[in-house]
Amino acid sequence: MHRRTAGTRPATVLALLAAGAAVLGGGGPSGAAAATGAPQAVRSTGQEQAGQEEAESCDLTSTVPPSTVDGPAVKAIKAKDTLIIGVDQNSYRWGARNPNTGELEGFDIDLARTIGVAIMGNPAKVVLKPVSTAGRADALTGNQVDLIVRTMTISCANLKKVAFSRSYFNIKQRVLVPRSSTVKNLDEAIGGKTVCAADGSVAKDVLNAKKTAKQLVLVTNQLDCLVRMQLGKVDATMTDDELAVGQAAQDQTVKVVDGFEQPETIGVAMRQNSTDLTARVNQVISDYYADKDKGWQKSFERWVQPYLPENSKDPGLYWPAR
Repeated sequence: MHRRTAGTRPATVLALLAAGAAVLGGGGPSGAAAATGAPQAVRSTGQEQAGQEEAESCDLTSTVPPSTVDGPAVKAIKAKDTLIIGVDQNSYRWGARNPNTGELEGFDIDLARTIGVAIMGNPAKVVLKPVSTAGRADALTGNQVDLIVRTMTISCANLKKVAFSRSYFNIKQRVLVPRSSTVKNLDEAIGGKTVCAADGSVAKDVLNAKKTAKQLVLVTNQLDCLVRMQLGKVDATMTDDELAVGQAAQDQTVKVVDGFEQPETIGVAMRQNSTDLTARVNQVISDYYADKDKGWQKSFERWVQPYLPENSKDPGLYWPAR
């Protein structure tokens, strides 16, 4: 069992505060449902999504070759003497404020700082700016930030708005259950059970497709699922594995079960006309992975690995091969 860091708040309070932070602009959807934690809907997994669009196809692996050359986009950033990187501040172990120090920390924060120092040469010239999930693309296109390092999925829909670096993490849909649960894997955790997921999430689509849950409870903010599980109102939660790991680290009463669904990848996002910046970031990511002393794997071992199921701790499952 993992011990909670001294000085941190109880898990339920943390989850409620994070849900509230989303309403204040810290991340995630806003509105009354997010503020109260009330589910937007309760649906059977047997219901089909009306008017669901056919899946789009695009090349999710296409990106520019890595380069150390400073082109127009990088030179423009250096001319203003500041690189602004959009990050999360509400996802524990990925991008969150340490309650004891007030500093941002986590897996994505490590990468953001590495990219910033590699490009600017001085950490004082790197600004980490919290942005909401829904506001990530707008922050780029509105020139509020230069990069986004915030668990952003490389998808056809996102590629219409932004450019991506090479992928730096494989994500999957995982299931959280109470630590007291005796289920051994994902199928046992959701089969015939009441399962919570965020509305509009990949988890919702996966659960609807599998059709094995007794009931699907949909909420606006995925952290509301953690609260409902703590209160015994749902049996399990499905979410991205990086968020599942953060919740398991935040609350010792829940755990991630073995097995996953719907593999995807995440990358660093930037404006579509910043080809040289994309190349520069790709070089940093490649170098970061190759650095066995202070790079990708060390960050993974610190922030992510301890809270994964025993059968899923291999870093090779999470590092994209391309």
